[in-house]
Amino acid sequence: MEIALLGNPNTGKTSLFNNLTSSYEYVGNWSGVTVEKKVGLLKNKRDKLIDLPGIYTLSPLSKDEAVVSQFLLEDHVDKLLNILDASQLHRNLHLTIQILEYGKPVDICLNMVDVAKQRGILIDIEKLSSLLGVKVTPVIARSGKGCEQLSATLSVSKDKYFNRNLVDYGKEIKEAIEKIQGFLHENNSLSTKWLTLQLLEGNQYVKTYLKGYMEEEVLNNLMDDIEVKIKQSYKVKSVSQYIYRKRQEFIDHLLNNSVTRTHQSNIPLTDKIDRIVTNRILGIPIFLFMMYIMFMLTFDWLGTPLSDLLDSLISGPVTIGFERLLSFFGVSVFIRDLIVDGIIAGVGGVLVFIPQMFILFFFIALLEDSGYMARVALVMDRIMDKVGLNGKAFIPMIIGFGCNVPGIMAARTIETPKERLLTTLLTPLMSCSARLPIYALFVGAFFIKNKAIVVLSLYVLGIVLSLVLARVFSKTILKGETSLFVIELPPYRLPQGQALWKSTWEKGKGFLRKASTFIFAGSVLIWLLSYTGPGGLNVEMDKSFLSVIGGVIAPILAPLGFGSWQAASSLLTGFLAKEAIISTMNIIYFVPDEATLQGLLVSQYTPLAAYSFMVFILLYIPCLATTATIYKERGSKKWTIFSIIYSLTLAYIISFLVYQGGRMFGLA
Repeated sequence: MEIALLGNPNTGKTSLFNNLTSSYEYVGNWSGVTVEKKVGLLKNKRDKLIDLPGIYTLSPLSKDEAVVSQFLLEDHVDKLLNILDASQLHRNLHLTIQILEYGKPVDICLNMVDVAKQRGILIDIEKLSSLLGVKVTPVIARSGKGCEQLSATLSVSKDKYFNRNLVDYGKEIKEAIEKIQGFLHENNSLSTKWLTLQLLEGNQYVKTYLKGYMEEEVLNNLMDDIEVKIKQSYKVKSVSQYIYRKRQEFIDHLLNNSVTRTHQSNIPLTDKIDRIVTNRILGIPIFLFMMYIMFMLTFDWLGTPLSDLLDSLISGPVTIGFERLLSFFGVSVFIRDLIVDGIIAGVGGVLVFIPQMFILFFFIALLEDSGYMARVALVMDRIMDKVGLNGKAFIPMIIGFGCNVPGIMAARTIETPKERLLTTLLTPLMSCSARLPIYALFVGAFFIKNKAIVVLSLYVLGIVLSLVLARVFSKTILKGETSLFVIELPPYRLPQGQALWKSTWEKGKGFLRKASTFIFAGSVLIWLLSYTGPGGLNVEMDKSFLSVIGGVIAPILAPLGFGSWQAASSLLTGFLAKEAIISTMNIIYFVPDEATLQGLLVSQYTPLAAYSFMVFILLYIPCLATTATIYKERGSKKWTIFSIIYSLTLAYIISFLVYQGGRMFGLA
């Protein structure tokens, strides 16, 4: 069987998917994490589970909701699995009714029963199952409790299922269903009732589907006719409002007969914490303080000692071991230099920052899994609204702290085209993990006593500039409608060790993959350009092709404080992957014995120039993968080129202001 998993955002859908399939997908405690269809094999090794995006309704407003509508209309599915948050049944059941109306066998997973119990919500599972006419299984997806029972239920094929006429929509809707049924022929396998209700609610994908069976004019006349009748008979503003009310009446009846609430005298702990962390005044300072602590742990207290240890291992035993091995086999000088001075120096120069990368990923996962990141989006909504966006747009930006690519993809969850485009263009300004090794290198050389503050300032700079540009773009080239901000605030939870490790590893694995592909290839290319020149092979570095290329660009960068060919050449490779800048520097600044790259950089840059260089790295052109994702998501060469040009221009202007402004104040 093929089973589709559907539910509201933050109902634990992705965690359930992981438990049922023994596979791991990215889990974050905010809406918009799952933006694509994912398929896993159930533990019985026969049935497939399809994880669809978290949605509130089957009538789509955003791109991720459209994925679900298109799937239900075009793809084959044998059964639907609807996951509900037991503590939020009143809201979740609106989607459940639409799923039941689809006409396929349905199983319901009642998740977070522990949270509901803590809030004094007691659910009669048997009564709820009886009233809905489907099997309801209580689970706790985070811990896996109840998942085996659910898995056994899913594996049972259902050829017969209960009548789904749960809601009485009145004679007018019934007449519309009968009229549309007359146009449909045997090729249609979908429920006429579901198609009619979705059409009347404004589902454009269903309307397009029905155009294949009836003339558009006939379809429009039918919709207009039912609109007039409903408005006159029931005194409502629209048919969709009428349908919502009828469903709400059924939900109220359902909950009155299956749910009881016990009196709670104490305020839930989640609400107590939210009074502080989402406070209008304290919210943003608390967020910045959390970031500061995270960077202190990453760059100072934990990360630096581990990175230094790995650096001594690579530059010492690993390099010496390879040199002896190559000498033993009589390898040519060219190959020896390529491996030792090119590959090991280039790739190894990036790998030394693995401890710091994994520490940062771990603490980001900690904030996600605890439920705090959703609060950050809520706090930022007040600011985002003033610049033409809403808090939901900050979610892709937060994801962009890990990697800009999934951050841009997460923009699909935003409803209006204008806000989706704005978020896509601005997310690359978020300081992704690929920039982290560069920051670590420079703050370790120039800002030893203020590592966390300097790195935090770069992250904040990216956020501030994105907000300023959002305001400018929304008032000039990207005028348009703004959307309302709706986000689920999950309860705070104690993060699970397994989930934290998996999330950290998935993020870190991407870094290691780049080290073995882009950075490896880039290191070989850079070494070859530094090894060869107009004069032939094995030339001096200053006479190599690399110096010639960098020398052309260097004068342009001089006003920014780093007008050397070495800096220019390093920046060129950053388009492949930002980490490649470190590889290039390790090759260009050939580090002699008993010296370090950081020690050599101190003689090449001033602290002000070093900060200007990091600002430029933060803002200049997106990497190749990010650029490709922008083009894929927008489908426009114009906006892809615009993203490159504006970010490069912005980087130059801000770095110029930093360096020249610093000189004016005597900081050079």
